[in-house]
Amino acid sequence: MSKVTPLSGFPEFLPSDRIVELQFLDTIRETFELHGFASIETRAVEPVERLSNQGEDADKEIYGVRRLAANADEDAALGLHFDLTVPFARYVLEHSGKLVFPFRRYQIQKVWRGERPQEGRYREFTQADIDIIDSGELPFHYEVELPLVIADAFRKLPIPPFRIQVNTRQIPEGFYRGLGIEDITGTLRIVDKLDKIGPDKVTELLTEAGLPAETAKQVLRLAEISSTDASFADQVRALGVQHEILDEGLERLSQIMTAANEHAPGLLVADLKIARGLDYYTGTVYETQLIGDEGYGSICSGGRYDSLASDGKTTYPGVGISIGVSRLVHRLISKGLLKANRRTPTAVLIALNSEEDRPEAMRTAAQLRGRGVPVEVAPSAAKFGKQIKFADRRGIPFVWFSTENGPEVKDIRSGEQVAADAATWAPPAEDLRPSIITEEKS
Repeated sequence: MSKVTPLSGFPEFLPSDRIVELQFLDTIRETFELHGFASIETRAVEPVERLSNQGEDADKEIYGVRRLAANADEDAALGLHFDLTVPFARYVLEHSGKLVFPFRRYQIQKVWRGERPQEGRYREFTQADIDIIDSGELPFHYEVELPLVIADAFRKLPIPPFRIQVNTRQIPEGFYRGLGIEDITGTLRIVDKLDKIGPDKVTELLTEAGLPAETAKQVLRLAEISSTDASFADQVRALGVQHEILDEGLERLSQIMTAANEHAPGLLVADLKIARGLDYYTGTVYETQLIGDEGYGSICSGGRYDSLASDGKTTYPGVGISIGVSRLVHRLISKGLLKANRRTPTAVLIALNSEEDRPEAMRTAAQLRGRGVPVEVAPSAAKFGKQIKFADRRGIPFVWFSTENGPEVKDIRSGEQVAADAATWAPPAEDLRPSIITEEKS
């Protein structure tokens, strides 16, 4: 027997924590479907050529996939997808003739990134994405709609208050061009690190990249601007930089903020430091933070992409946003803010007087399950006290007994025991499935 060695960056939940994660996934899925998004699932691998050159050090993070016995020229180089947007773009190109546009899809899958594991950053994790993609042109109003969908999902989840930060790539691009900066992408990547490394380090990196000190200061001044309405535009114009792309971005983001405030006042914050490191974003970009835990970074992000999916004849622009489910759930559990009220879905344990009672117990269990009650039969016949202890350790609220007077069921929390008929009895609705307990932490 070889020694089992944990692999960092590949989180595995215990059963009670997995219950929390599954309830999050169910709520997210149901919300996405309420808003008209259809589910798809894409393959785990894509050609490395398609995955690479997407920015944010994507090339370094791609896990290559190869059959151990493969020869050098057997297959094209394959890699595990590091997000769900790149494979979705390929999916649209491959199936465009069978899709109805605009196409609204959601996708909940594992992704893999070969980065240094740390709190909230994993090598394998689950994302929940929604995207709207169209043929030729994508109407602007979808860029307002997507954060409203995310807000709807988050309001149904037991999570702390949150804010959705929004920017448009045209604002920093136009601003940088107005300052005479030529390396727009490189500058965006540096500014995108602002929350992680702070303004002093960003200024240092900008000057190392060749920007004059005053230009670097202007870049930081832009990044410091934020507002919950369209007033950010006046703050930007006060910096004295002019460019037509900047004007376009200010107008677009002003429209987004005005529309969002009509439907969900205060939900969106125009935050001009938000850039997103992936190169395929071309317009609006989003990030979401838990209020009071901003240092943890974004738990939900995305943006608009105009040229990621193109076959040379038709371009399919899209906008999408992704919830980092593993990142969010792990954070809440690790801080003690959430837990499940039991370790198993089982609501009823059927106790055994003796092993001869097991066939009848199995029939009772089948009858209860047929009516939607999660049931298991005791692993072995034992004293009732021992079987009740077993149920208590698992968090199973009810124990079913066979007595001289017929079957009875005991609520082991209250001690109440009543006669029961497998054809009619059911636990209260709140006990039928596990639930999430929230705890306030100072």
